[in-house]
Amino acid sequence: MKDAVIVGGGLAGLSAAWRLRNWDITLLESSHRVGGRIRSENRGRYFLNWGGHMFAGGKSSTNELITETETRTSEIPGSLSAISMNGKLLLNGPVQSYPFRIPMAMKDRVSMVKAGAKVSADVLRYAQAVRLRPNETAEARQQRIYDFENDRSFADYIGELSEDAEAMFRPTITRSAADPDELAAGAGIGYFSLVWNIGQGLNRSISGGPSNLVESIAAPLQEDIRLDAKVQEIVHKKDHVVVRYRQDDIDHEIEALTVVLATPATVAHRVAVDLQEDKREALGKIVYGPYVSAAFLTNETEPQPWDGAYGIATPKRSFNVVMNQGNIVRGTETERQPGGSIMTFSPASLARRLLDLDDADILDTYISDLDEVLPGFAGMVAEAQVQRWRTGAPYCFPRRGKLQPALTSLSGRVFLAGDYLGTLYTETAISSGLTAAQQAANILATARQTRRHHPVQHPDENEPPRHDEGTASARETTTGITPHTRHMSAPTPSATATTTASTNSEAS
Repeated sequence: MKDAVIVGGGLAGLSAAWRLRNWDITLLESSHRVGGRIRSENRGRYFLNWGGHMFAGGKSSTNELITETETRTSEIPGSLSAISMNGKLLLNGPVQSYPFRIPMAMKDRVSMVKAGAKVSADVLRYAQAVRLRPNETAEARQQRIYDFENDRSFADYIGELSEDAEAMFRPTITRSAADPDELAAGAGIGYFSLVWNIGQGLNRSISGGPSNLVESIAAPLQEDIRLDAKVQEIVHKKDHVVVRYRQDDIDHEIEALTVVLATPATVAHRVAVDLQEDKREALGKIVYGPYVSAAFLTNETEPQPWDGAYGIATPKRSFNVVMNQGNIVRGTETERQPGGSIMTFSPASLARRLLDLDDADILDTYISDLDEVLPGFAGMVAEAQVQRWRTGAPYCFPRRGKLQPALTSLSGRVFLAGDYLGTLYTETAISSGLTAAQQAANILATARQTRRHHPVQHPDENEPPRHDEGTASARETTTGITPHTRHMSAPTPSATATTTASTNSEAS
C-alpha cells in the first residue's frame, strides 16, 4: 500500500511529488519524459524553449518551490510589450502611444484609442482583484479573480473594432489559447495585465531553461517515477484508492491511501470514474485550446535591434507573439556575444491552421514571417524544431467561475491539481500541486497518528518511523505478479513498485 500515487508528471504533479517526497509515493507519467507542457533544451549559452516560460517571484508558491529545489532564476530583463505591425517594429515606449506610431488609417486609430482606454482602466481594476490580501486563502483569491467580468466574452466586452484595432488586440488575447469570442472578458483583461506586468509578477525565467526546474524536482525522485505508464482507471475503496495503469503492454494495479490527480481535466474526467458527481461534471466542462510553438537557435554575430525585447506581439502573422529567449542571456552580458534563441507561439485559430501541416511547412511559414518581423532572420537560423500541443492550455470561458466550488471541494481520497484550477498559469500549476499534496498529507498524518496505516517499525523513538517493506500491505500487484523494487523503468516480473500515477505529459 503506497501512501500516495501521483498521476501526471507535469509541473503540478511534480510539485505534489516534491511536497510528498518523504512519504512512500509513486508518480505515473504517460509520456517518455516528465515536465508536460514545460519543455526546453540547453544549447550552450542559450536554450531552446517550446512551452511555459514565465514564472512568479515574490511571495508565490513558485518562488517557494524554486527556493526549496535550489533552482537558479533571473528576472526577465526585456520588454514584454513590443509589437511588430504593418511593417513597423516598436520595441519601447508606452503602449498607449502605439496607435499613433504604427502605420494605420485614422478610423483604426480612433477605434484603437477608444478600446485601449477602456481596457487600461479595467486593467487597474483587475490588478486590485488579483492582489494578495492579508490572511486570505488562495481559494478565495482565485474565486475573486474568476468572478471578475466573467459573464460575457471578451469580444462582447470590447465591442465592434476596426480591422487593425482588432488585429492589435488579438495577439494578447489569444495567448490564452482562445479566440476573443471564446475567452471571458475578465481573463482577457488579465492578459493585458500580464503583458503590461501590472499586478501578477510573472517576470522570472529559469536559468538554463524551464526544464531545469522540472529536472531539479525529478532528480531526487527518480526511483519513484514510472514513465510511459498510462493510467486507465482510478477507483475509491473503503479506506484507500486503486489505480490501474498499463506500461509496456502489461496491466498493473496499485493501491494507495491517497491519490493526487494532476492530469489535464479531460483525462481526469475520463479516469476518475467515481469522483463526486458535481466535481466530475465540472471537469468535463473545462475547455482547452491548442497551440503550436517552434524554437529557433540563431547564429548572428552582431547586435540585433530586438536584443532588448523579450516579448514581441505580431498581429496578422502565422504566430501571435515572438519570445526572444536570447534576451535572458543579453541581460547578463557586458559585451554582446554571438547567437540567440527565438520562440514563436501560435494559439487558438492560428494553431488549428497549422496542426496538421508537416513540420517543414510550418517552419517555412514561420521563417517567412519572422524574416519580415525581424529583418534578416532567415539567414541566421542554425536549428529549428516544431512542437504541437493539441491539448494546449485551459482557458477561462464565460461563467467558468461557477465551476470552481465543485472543483475545489474536498471529498474522498483523490485530490485534483493542474493549471485548469486557476488563472495564474505556471503559478497555478505549482500552487495546486502543493495544495493537493498537503491535502493528501493531512490524511496520511492522521492515519499515522491513529495507526490506521500499513505497519511501521519504531526502532528508536528519536528517529522517524520506517516502513516494513516486507509486509503484504506494501506491495503493488501486476496482473499475475507481485513486484518488489522501485525504479523509473518498466517493472520486471520480480520488480517492486512505488507508484505515483500519471496519465498525460500535457497534464499540468
